[in-house]
Amino acid sequence: MPPVTLAFVGDIMLGRLVDQEIPTRPPESFWGDVLPVLRGADAVFGNLECAVSDRGTAGARIDKVFAFRARPAAVEILRAAGIRCLSLANNHVLDYGDDALADTLAHLDAARIAHAGAGANLEAAAAPAIVEAGGTKFGFLAITDNEPDFAATAKRSGTFYLPISTNPPVLESLCARIGQARRAGADFVILSAHWGPNMVDTPPRQFRKFARAAVDSGISVFFGHSAHLFQGVEYHGNGLILYDTGDFLDDYAVDPDLRNDWSFVFLVELDGRGPRRLRLIPVRLRFARVDRARPREAEAIARLMIVRCERLGVRPVATPEGLELPRPPA
Repeated sequence: MPPVTLAFVGDIMLGRLVDQEIPTRPPESFWGDVLPVLRGADAVFGNLECAVSDRGTAGARIDKVFAFRARPAAVEILRAAGIRCLSLANNHVLDYGDDALADTLAHLDAARIAHAGAGANLEAAAAPAIVEAGGTKFGFLAITDNEPDFAATAKRSGTFYLPISTNPPVLESLCARIGQARRAGADFVILSAHWGPNMVDTPPRQFRKFARAAVDSGISVFFGHSAHLFQGVEYHGNGLILYDTGDFLDDYAVDPDLRNDWSFVFLVELDGRGPRRLRLIPVRLRFARVDRARPREAEAIARLMIVRCERLGVRPVATPEGLELPRPPA
């Protein structure tokens, strides 16, 4: 197969104050000078951290401190970046209830943006999306261990809720969905996981164990998010694990120590064997906008990633554009 480059970005939250910006700015402006990087990939994958709808009531299913919803025009922001597939398995997609979720699915479908992880029932929520990029078919699964009250059932809409565990029933459920993606023609399968606590910069041991088990089960790229901070990355077997890709577009307050406004575009290059190289492009999040980090800040972001990778026994290499992690020799 010819080489394919996939871009992975973290949480995309288009509600609240970002939503208020939508009528005042062109869709491309939200992506700043990161836009050419995203458009240069064969496909972009992300996590949509809000509903897209003008219906529903905040707290329709459970009371929450933060509830996120964006107007339907928000899909034009996603289209502008060339986003091809989104995870909906998270703790905000049902903030405005079942009608808003149904609208979200419909708006993404109309925009031809694939999605996985939430649906009208458990079967729909757990089903893989199939995305073709660069002549290769990718199966995309999305799970979450956040907000069990949002979990889909056989008769109720919601998310594909899956505990983070290596117990046989959990891995059997995952393997069944990997098999479903393969039968649908996927050459490689990607697993998105919105998992774990906020503001944690290193994956817990149990999470590392689960991610590695997922790769051993047939996942080629493990795409983690939820902590609001980027975490280390590593190869395992034939796969690549992005433990947490951090935030990417939002209106969030910034912690001056933990720096949830720092992240990366994670560019994964694949060949016939699977992931062969990871390029990390440092970015800086501003209010309702993301830009490539300027040189000094980019160096600081890269140094922080090196520290977090070294905790996993991994050492990325500095490059003029950020960092690189080539596949270790077989």
